[in-house]
Amino acid sequence: MRVRRDDEFTAYVAARARLLRRSAYLLCGDWHRAEDLTQSALTKVYLAWSRVRRADNVDGYVRQVLVRTYLDEQRRRWRSEQLTGETLDGPRPDPAAASDQRLDLLRALATLPPRQRAAVVLRCWEDLPITEVARALDCSEGTVKSQTSRGLAALRGVLAPGRYDGYPEGASR
Repeated sequence: MRVRRDDEFTAYVAARARLLRRSAYLLCGDWHRAEDLTQSALTKVYLAWSRVRRADNVDGYVRQVLVRTYLDEQRRRWRSEQLTGETLDGPRPDPAAASDQRLDLLRALATLPPRQRAAVVLRCWEDLPITEVARALDCSEGTVKSQTSRGLAALRGVLAPGRYDGYPEGASR
């Protein structure tokens, strides 16, 4: 039974790991942290896999674990880490970053508070419905709407006026 469970989990991870890492990157803005977030979330999912695999929406459940892991990390980092401004190695470039516009958006996204950032990423980049975002963030639909609205307004304020409409390139409204 355990071998079958492990095989199912391995197949799920093989199919979804790339998308999960991308979502984690959009949440945290750093590929190294995105890898750590993805691994932490997948570890939690693996421990509950026998229950998770029976869920109606496995992807939604895993996304919720990823977002909550990110938000928990943000709370801990705020309390425990002190930034020095020095880095041991430079930032890992996004291999898909082909335009200045994308880089501008990613920099602007990094300025948002964690919950606004999560709401904007899930609504605009992941194109998830409000109900699913509310479930992932463990909040009401109204909170999702207000966090997304505030996040988009903040992005518009950071980005050059008139250059963007508040939605990332390729995201549906």
